[in-house]
Amino acid sequence: MLDKTYDSATTEPKIARIWDEADAFRAGAGAKPGADSFSIVIPPPNVTGSLHMGHALNNTLQDVMVRFERMRGKDVLWQPGMDHAGIATQMVVERKLAQERLPGRREMGREAFIDKVWEWKSESGGLIFNQLKRLGASCDWSRERFTMDEGLSRAVIEVFVSLYKEGLIYKDKRLVNWDPKLLTAISDLEVEQVEVKGNLWHLRYPLEEGVTYRHPVAFDAEGRPTEWEVRDYLVVATTRPETMLGDTGVAVHPSDERYRDLVGKHVVLPIVGRRIPIVADEYPDPEAGTGAVKMTPAHDFNDFEVGRRAGLRAVNILTVDGRVTLAENEEFLEGLTPSEMQRGLWEQFEGLDRFEARKLVVTVFEEGGYLDRIEPHTHMVPHGDRGGVPIEPRLTEQWYVDAATLAKPAMDSVREGRTNFVPKNWEKTYFEWMENIQPWCISRQLWWGHQIPAWYGPDGQVFVEKTEEEALHAAIQHYLAHEGPMKAYVEDLLENFRPGEILTRDEDVLDTWFSSALWPFSTLGWPDETPELARYYQTDVLVTGFDIIFFWVARMMMMGLHFMKDGSGNPVEPFHTVYVHALVRDKNGQKMSKSKGNVIDPLELIDQYGADSLRFTLAIMAAQGRDVKLDPARIAGYRNFGTKLWNATRFAEMNGAGGADGFVPEAAVLTLNRWILTELSRTIADVTTAIESYRFNEAAGSLYRFVWNSFCDWYLELLKPVFASDDASAKRESQACAAYVLDEIYRLLHPFMPFMTEELWAQTAGEGRRRDTLLCHAAWPAAGLSDDASAEEINWLIDLVSGIRSARAEMNVPPGAVAPLVVVGANALTRERFSRHVAAIGRLARVEPIDFADAAPRGSAQIVAGEALACLPLGGLIDLAAETQRLQKADAKVEAERARILGKLANKKFVTNAKPELVEAERERLAELDVQKASLATALARLEGAA
Repeated sequence: MLDKTYDSATTEPKIARIWDEADAFRAGAGAKPGADSFSIVIPPPNVTGSLHMGHALNNTLQDVMVRFERMRGKDVLWQPGMDHAGIATQMVVERKLAQERLPGRREMGREAFIDKVWEWKSESGGLIFNQLKRLGASCDWSRERFTMDEGLSRAVIEVFVSLYKEGLIYKDKRLVNWDPKLLTAISDLEVEQVEVKGNLWHLRYPLEEGVTYRHPVAFDAEGRPTEWEVRDYLVVATTRPETMLGDTGVAVHPSDERYRDLVGKHVVLPIVGRRIPIVADEYPDPEAGTGAVKMTPAHDFNDFEVGRRAGLRAVNILTVDGRVTLAENEEFLEGLTPSEMQRGLWEQFEGLDRFEARKLVVTVFEEGGYLDRIEPHTHMVPHGDRGGVPIEPRLTEQWYVDAATLAKPAMDSVREGRTNFVPKNWEKTYFEWMENIQPWCISRQLWWGHQIPAWYGPDGQVFVEKTEEEALHAAIQHYLAHEGPMKAYVEDLLENFRPGEILTRDEDVLDTWFSSALWPFSTLGWPDETPELARYYQTDVLVTGFDIIFFWVARMMMMGLHFMKDGSGNPVEPFHTVYVHALVRDKNGQKMSKSKGNVIDPLELIDQYGADSLRFTLAIMAAQGRDVKLDPARIAGYRNFGTKLWNATRFAEMNGAGGADGFVPEAAVLTLNRWILTELSRTIADVTTAIESYRFNEAAGSLYRFVWNSFCDWYLELLKPVFASDDASAKRESQACAAYVLDEIYRLLHPFMPFMTEELWAQTAGEGRRRDTLLCHAAWPAAGLSDDASAEEINWLIDLVSGIRSARAEMNVPPGAVAPLVVVGANALTRERFSRHVAAIGRLARVEPIDFADAAPRGSAQIVAGEALACLPLGGLIDLAAETQRLQKADAKVEAERARILGKLANKKFVTNAKPELVEAERERLAELDVQKASLATALARLEGAA
């Protein structure tokens, strides 16, 4: 007999050990002979990471599919692994060294530091895997991969060298997101926008000598200028005055009549003294500010592109750590002949932090009469998510991938339907990014990561090879083949056995997204032709969040199509489907963040409610394209769902329902049993179709309705008289049927609630017996008996009782009161049904007697029951006038709140300016009120009919 209560804290670790000891999730476990493969690669969490709600949703949905396909007998591989998280890991280890008062990274050197990172990884890294196991993730844990392990590192080198030799990887000098604290380039995903209350400084740039223009200062009602003033300066606005030291131009729109005659002329840059051109470009907005925009190509992404189009120089005036450098800056000094006064001024800027330099620039402009005005200005400033400081667009030489070339086949794949996004609307996002793709910066100024396989000769010539030996061989061949001083230099080194002095390796490492782009095939053993690669590539589904469609999904598509080919040499996509799940937000619809204090820890929820409850909640709320608004109260509610199933199993056990072996659904005789078996078949079909089409919420919803409503609330309740009767044949059939349906419920529910269902499966095998297999390897149910007549009859009974119960509740009839029921307009079939189920109707709806009549009695509430009306005479049970007044008062209250919300939503200012989650919350509340109003209207109509 089952324990009285289910204890998730005890059961879940026990079940996890059973799975582990049975090696239940190894690739191919439980597969039928000759089965098709089904494979998923886990989005690799960071080695520094811990489980958050995004992980919990992502991995729950993957596990639902994996367990489902495993039970369908497929050869399943869910490939786990972790990302080495270059920046995050290096920060963690450097912080640890500082806390332990050990030498820093620079002091100990690269090799010793990398050893320290591996040491940290073996001791503390990868804790998230154990957390995923607590969630129930059924990966093949024996196949754990790490983006820095030997096999994946070899794949990374192979890809880099191949792409370089194909001309698809190259070095270039471009702007990158630069973190002045971490001293490395970072990706767009590692940049977060932070709202900052700052200023907009309007600066005056003097026009070159002898140049003036007319600037409008007054306008008529239609916006046409009526007064002008002659100016010998342009006004530009900036949120970063310090960058003006690197300005090399001013841009205006070609259609802007104010400045049309100035294009081709120059301004003289204050402080610097450089003559910089006024250029025409489509970028400036004539309606924004003055319409004239300062151009700092070395310190702004938009300015960089304008500079390329207009041929402007790029002058970098900041060091790697964000300090001003002018004194020995050749780019800055080029073309300048400064006076002693200017040099003295520049010396004041030398070495200043960028924000201190900002203050000094403003002071100098103000003292020199060049500061037009200052406006308070709240704007978004990009910050490094790890370093926590504002990032600096920096012009630097980095390694790039020709993403535009690799993107073309990846776009074709989606256009032609070889890879599909679910929901489909994410394809638009994918194409917007891919069609406007920029070169992909793949180098990082870190030590932890895949060191770039590039070596430089004494003259800077680069040699890209898989090993240093190969690079040295290539270098020797190169230098010896060309006459000149380098040939003699190399010959001397070789003659004196000093070939190690020929090459110096590139110190940078590769962006972590580079190695994760190879994930679907590198984890399967590529570049070797392994059995796993042949068996499980192409993988089936990728489950991911929308925020990394470009950073990860698109890049996996590019790399997979470029390197993976079928037997005929045709490119093979890494997956045929990309399922994009939404965000998990808090109960108010706000994005979770530490600063808001609304982060929900999934591990705390598992401790409190159990993993099954969390998983089921996430699944049933994971509607396609809709964010999950997670309220811990919902998880408590779905824990009650598990408790309901546990108690239902105990009830069935106590009534002899144990062991379903030999039960043949088609042989069932009782209408009640044939009904539940038909509903079971419908549920099996619905759940199967929903999972296959990635509608996880619909699958979970179907299960919830069947288990809670059909099985627990109605079937077991209607079985009570059968269990208590002297009809041995009916009792035996019902006991076997109940046990059979429970077994099927455990199977159906297993992908969503694996721990409890595995425990129930083991505990209900029958007296002294064991199951032939673990539930995770049991066969997925197949739809069986379909008896529409039996289903229609019992569903009629349920609808009738439910309708009577609703009417009683709406009319405020005392729960214990027994009411008469008068049936009007019943045909012969309905009369037969009443006759067969009179006892159940009387017991469940608390009605007696049940009579038939030609007309509805006065003072009765009426319920539609097929072609008939079921009438409840209420005059003797409730005070009709008082009840009417109560309902009218409730209706007025609802209507008042509806009017308030409708007024807010009609206010364009509120809808435009309020936070989107607040607007959405008001709309949801309005929908709830509409339902309440409809219910009250129904109740009032019934009272009017009863008066």
